[in-house]
Amino acid sequence: MFRRVHWNNRGKKSIVWRCVSRLENTGLFCEARTVLESSLEQVMVTAINQALCNKDHFLITLQKNIETVICHENSHTLTAIDKRLTELQAELLKLASSKADYEKVGDEIYRLREEKQKAQFENLGRDELQKRITDMSSFLQEQPTALTKYDEALVRRLIEKVTVYEDKFTVEFKSGLTVDVNE
Repeated sequence: MFRRVHWNNRGKKSIVWRCVSRLENTGLFCEARTVLESSLEQVMVTAINQALCNKDHFLITLQKNIETVICHENSHTLTAIDKRLTELQAELLKLASSKADYEKVGDEIYRLREEKQKAQFENLGRDELQKRITDMSSFLQEQPTALTKYDEALVRRLIEKVTVYEDKFTVEFKSGLTVDVNE
């Protein structure tokens, strides 16, 4: 993980990104290089421009990603869980009124509630991913030309993370697309 640092190297001030373990005593050793912020900005502009230049290819990939997200929708699962919960709650009331052992039914109700909650969280995650993919798709369709300068707001909107390697950078967009930029 990198952190932004104002650096004064031999009287020359600059803004760089350095590995956190070089800045703090974390017990870990990081051999990752220091990256000038201007270089990192140029890498992100290049990655966005590569996505723009290959717009048609990326739009096809994004469409496939949207279809995959939609295919994994588990609304049928939620409906089935709700139906089963209703049945079990009715059964639980019958057992409780007849003072019978209702522990198994109660356990299954708890299990189904947890399963339902998990399915709802998965749906929320899918909705967020679908929103990101749609956002990236809209940007690619609306952008007429390549970027000429770094735009902080655009980068925050589109890019999830940048991974620094010895000879290249890998830019991961929030939509899930990745672009390698050689140094």
